[in-house]
Amino acid sequence: MKTTVSTLHKMAAEGRKITMMTCYDASFATLLDTAGVDILLVGDSLGMVIQGGDSTLPVTQQEMEYHVRCVARGTKNALVLGDMTFGAYQQSPQQAFENASRLIQAGAHMVKLEGGAYMAETVRFLVERGVPVCAHIGLTPQFVNAFGGYKVQGRSEDDARRIVEDARTLADAGASMVLMECVPAPLAREITEVVRVPTIGIGAGPDVSGQVLVLYDALGVYPGKKARFVKNFMAEAGSIQGAVEAYVNAVRDGSFPAAEHCF
Repeated sequence: MKTTVSTLHKMAAEGRKITMMTCYDASFATLLDTAGVDILLVGDSLGMVIQGGDSTLPVTQQEMEYHVRCVARGTKNALVLGDMTFGAYQQSPQQAFENASRLIQAGAHMVKLEGGAYMAETVRFLVERGVPVCAHIGLTPQFVNAFGGYKVQGRSEDDARRIVEDARTLADAGASMVLMECVPAPLAREITEVVRVPTIGIGAGPDVSGQVLVLYDALGVYPGKKARFVKNFMAEAGSIQGAVEAYVNAVRDGSFPAAEHCF
């Protein structure tokens, strides 16, 4: 059955966990789709895991459209979520719509953009014109230079209150989902309780509507130190398909993320 925005909202309302993984090509799209992943995120993380860069910032709109098109061709049932790249949406709502519409035309069913409450006008503008939006808050990788690195967000009371307000404002503006990255688990739980849309976590604890992992992290393909929120599902699987299915099952039965994967 085809996964839609309505499907995701129904899953969240019924307490059925949503599964999301990054995906960048048609072959993996078919594999993840067959394994039952609900959402395929064509992430600007491709700048690091595919292109070998040290951040997501150099990824272009044209590159994102290309990878969305590839993933869409390999997908039958999953919802395809395309990242808005750095500089493609911050100038104005009109600029955001122009670039979001190109991702939708390439095969995305929803777009994801980073930023807090100040992005509410842009979110509303897109939604009113038929573009579903996933809001990305907490650790937003496109802000790595402003943050001074990849750091957990929301540890102080002031930062936590700001992130809660970001989530509430963006959901009220019409965002279909809120993705939280690297925030303390209690904060993610609070946000999930106050917004009226599904929440997706990565390094945000177990009390959210669903989880996302970078595909290559889940397969144990990563240089250097493994991030705390990552689990190598390939270690005990006999195949890539088995590893993805193990991830899907672990999210759905609540065994991932475990305490050691949380902040």
